[in-house]
Amino acid sequence: MGERVTFCEACRKDVCYLESAVTLRNDLKGETYEYIGKQAVCNECGEDVYVAEVADYNLKALYDAFRGRNGIISHERIMELPKKYGIGKRPLSLLLGWGEMTFSRYYDGDMPTKQYSDVLQRIYNDPNAYLTLLERSKANLTQTAYEKSKRTTEELLGIPNTPLAKIDIVVNYLLCKCEDFTPLALQKALYYIQGFYYAFKDVFLFPVDCEAWVHGPVYREIYSRYRTYCFDPIKIDDKCDESALTTFEKAVIDSVIKNFCCYSGKTLERFTHSEEPWLVTRGDLSNTASSNKIIPRELIGHYFKAVKERHEMINPSDIEFYSKTLFTQIN
Repeated sequence: MGERVTFCEACRKDVCYLESAVTLRNDLKGETYEYIGKQAVCNECGEDVYVAEVADYNLKALYDAFRGRNGIISHERIMELPKKYGIGKRPLSLLLGWGEMTFSRYYDGDMPTKQYSDVLQRIYNDPNAYLTLLERSKANLTQTAYEKSKRTTEELLGIPNTPLAKIDIVVNYLLCKCEDFTPLALQKALYYIQGFYYAFKDVFLFPVDCEAWVHGPVYREIYSRYRTYCFDPIKIDDKCDESALTTFEKAVIDSVIKNFCCYSGKTLERFTHSEEPWLVTRGDLSNTASSNKIIPRELIGHYFKAVKERHEMINPSDIEFYSKTLFTQIN
């Protein structure tokens, strides 16, 4: 570690300096505070010298003294909250019903009001209070952010976690990997993952049925979860957790992402409108008629097995040939 050097006003040159702990007194908001700070002294003349890091340390110490006297939560505890509860700064602010950047300002060092401080102190001290808040205000969060924070908090409380359903794991993975991903594109990606996984493995990846809606196959629960995004990309605040997917599951999903999710949701809708599962299930219904008819999984499995054989697919990367064929057909 090199010597600590700064400019000394008395010596008029760069000098080495020593730091020591000192008792300081300063005024803040009309009151005087005494606290332990630091002093930087020139090694050559013994005069005080300015060091930015020392000044920052002393300012923080002064504000810590203010926080302590006035019952304001410490900056350290504020910075611990996102990690403690597995939630991002912006989502936590929204969960609390504040402006989306309010908590970020406090995280970066701004002083919260006593009212806001009391809220932060309460959820810091009581994970049960936080969990109650999370359940009450989960509509303010994305599903991914809510689920991650709930799992983290339940682990903190020693509550056994309920494993995520496979379809939820796949949804989270897709949202992590795909940019500008709309609810329409998400629905079609799930359908193709389900079909191609069955084509290669003779089992379905998730035991969930989709319905033959006007805009193609739809998984109703997933639709309800993200319906508020309408035609806008779904936003998430989470990193990908790939641990719950096998290597082959990821291979199928990644191939669908590469070869299907490169198209818009409307293009994928047109793909599904040209395929047997949706067409057969819709039957004589007009293109604009509402329907909640379930597309039989057996029909999906049979169709994609035939696609695999027709295109002589050996591994998931061969899905590329089918997506290009569909794109050529609809254009």
